[in-house]
Amino acid sequence: MDRAIPDGLVDEYEDLIAGLTLPDPDDRHVLAAAIRCSASVIVTFNQRDFPTDVLASYGVESQHPDEFVENLFDLDAAAVVAAAQRQRAQLKTPPIDVDHYLEILFRQGLVQTTKALATYRSIL
Repeated sequence: MDRAIPDGLVDEYEDLIAGLTLPDPDDRHVLAAAIRCSASVIVTFNQRDFPTDVLASYGVESQHPDEFVENLFDLDAAAVVAAAQRQRAQLKTPPIDVDHYLEILFRQGLVQTTKALATYRSIL
């Protein structure tokens, strides 16, 4: 991850953890890191443990990964398609064909992402 996103590591958030309340106390570090780095979004499949009202008080929102990718598609479809191409190319043991790749994304709950990427099937 450090190679892909050099400034993605968040430090010095630990002092915030104790003052945070979430349904699952083991998720407090995620919110603490988001607060520390002034993130506006926490991308998670586990939205139930990141209540809107709690996050809003810190200027943060929770987004399902499918919604997040859909928003990225609206901003820069070419970048999303290129990222999907790179990801699929890295799946070498065994290699994954396009249809299987899209099926995996769909099963993971990335329904809108799958639909959007399917229109680029020929170049994935």
